Amino acid sequence: MHRITHGTLVSYQFDAFQQSNISHSIFTRLGGVSEGQWASLNMSRSTGDAAEPVIENRKRALDALGLKQEQSITSWLVHGNHVRVLTRDDLRVQGANDVHADAMITQDRGLALTLRFADCVPVMFHDPAKGAIGIAHAGWKGVVNGVLIETVLAMSRAFGSRPQDIVAGIGPCIGPDKFEVGEDVAAQIQGVVSECVVERQGDGEDKERQGISTLSSPSAVSLQTKPRVNLWAAAASQLEQVGVGQVEVANICTASNTHEWFSHRAEQGKTGRFGAVIVLS
Repeated sequence: MHRITHGTLVSYQFDAFQQSNISHSIFTRLGGVSEGQWASLNMSRSTGDAAEPVIENRKRALDALGLKQEQSITSWLVHGNHVRVLTRDDLRVQGANDVHADAMITQDRGLALTLRFADCVPVMFHDPAKGAIGIAHAGWKGVVNGVLIETVLAMSRAFGSRPQDIVAGIGPCIGPDKFEVGEDVAAQIQGVVSECVVERQGDGEDKERQGISTLSSPSAVSLQTKPRVNLWAAAASQLEQVGVGQVEVANICTASNTHEWFSHRAEQGKTGRFGAVIVLS
């Protein structure tokens, strides 16, 4: 990804999308008007921030991409695998943004798909062959529930997309050094991906990557700290599993860079949400 500025706003864009007929950005927390724990470009009203600054923050982000609020559509996140197929008609439906889903796809130009994050994985999709885009929210539950696989399959069903034609970008999220989980969560995640994504550090030993078999070994577990999961690798593995032709990974950890990103874990839940926007030009 490369870092760009829009006045006081800062965002990141995928290199893989630069030659495409799409506009997109994953905005940092910089350049907004929210204060306190939400400082400053908080794009979510569900975190306790007041409505007025959130509305202004959303406007600033959309302005940076030459978009208007009435072009943007979003969704309540549920950490599942439901994918919404959207058209511009949905912009005129009252309550359209009240649908609960973790991914959205469209072929309609000028329809800005917008989601919010604070450690979970933002994933963007573009099929240049069919002129289609998508965006997904993939926390660990979304990965376990196969939201990324389902997004690709939904693009195939709705638009005739071939997975090998799709370009995907995995954005900033909590990195493997910061994402400690319990044994049950580690086992669930490892169980749905083909690559090893669980990492441990033994007492006084060097880090070593281990497969799912380690998780079931009491003697091994007793010598290890809590497992850490690489969500970047888990997301990439699932995209490759379903046949996506090109995947770009940001490798930016939100929890290690709270000066630029909101992080639910690093900030003990007292934080905002950064926004990700993608639109067909």
